[in-house]
Amino acid sequence: MAELPPLRDVVARHGLQASKALGQNFLFDGQLLARIAAVPGDLTDAEVLEVGPGPGGLTRALLAAGARVTAVERDRRCMPALAELGEAYPGRLRVIEGDALTVELSAQFGSRPHIVSNLPYNVGTALLVGWLTADWPPWWASATLMFQKEVAERIVAGAGDDAYGRLAVLAQWRSTARIAMPVHRSAFTPPPKVMSAVVHIVPVEAPAGVEVRDLERLTAAAFGQRRKMLRQSLKGVPGALGTAEALGIDPARRAETVTVAEWVALARGLRTLASSSAD
Repeated sequence: MAELPPLRDVVARHGLQASKALGQNFLFDGQLLARIAAVPGDLTDAEVLEVGPGPGGLTRALLAAGARVTAVERDRRCMPALAELGEAYPGRLRVIEGDALTVELSAQFGSRPHIVSNLPYNVGTALLVGWLTADWPPWWASATLMFQKEVAERIVAGAGDDAYGRLAVLAQWRSTARIAMPVHRSAFTPPPKVMSAVVHIVPVEAPAGVEVRDLERLTAAAFGQRRKMLRQSLKGVPGALGTAEALGIDPARRAETVTVAEWVALARGLRTLASSSAD
């Protein structure tokens, strides 16, 4: 393991301050960072993608765990600190200066990387949705991501939970999602106004006969009017109500009571209906 100066010293020497505009909140607790890096399992010689490394706190922990890290950072102020880290771990850290929302991330890897990131709060959900809605199996092996606690709860929620909605269905219909650990606001510099949590997502085989666009169309309609019964919220989706009744899903129910498995069955039924209509 490389001998490195304390991260606080590095940040002070380079005059770095977390940018509110970039959604940055720095983590300095080495033990906490090591725990986050351990969530995906053994990273010895594994490829890891880190989005928004900032001055490199989590990057240090990932490198110390044996990973080969590709870090995407849009804040050029952080480049000198990351360059120093690269020198401490020769050949193990590659830094791409750019916006993770526009960089073709999947093209950067020869194998399926683990994504491990303290995501910038202002782009975290958009990045996750993009990763969940791309081709499947995905180009990544697992995703260990820091979110605001409220967003983390929306990702892992089950039917009937207050946080259950489109994001939960999207995350869980072809992956498993769990909260790996809560993170107190005081762990960050500067402390955000809200608590955070690390979510661990592992892709599984996609259910046969289901397409993400059908699932998105159904859940957008239903959760867009979540206080209304399905007979009202789904009436704008052709074939949805007839399919729901055929599956035994009561149209008097509301969106938040419909399980992920039921949404999957409904989307499969719509795809079957569309295919038979095209024949």
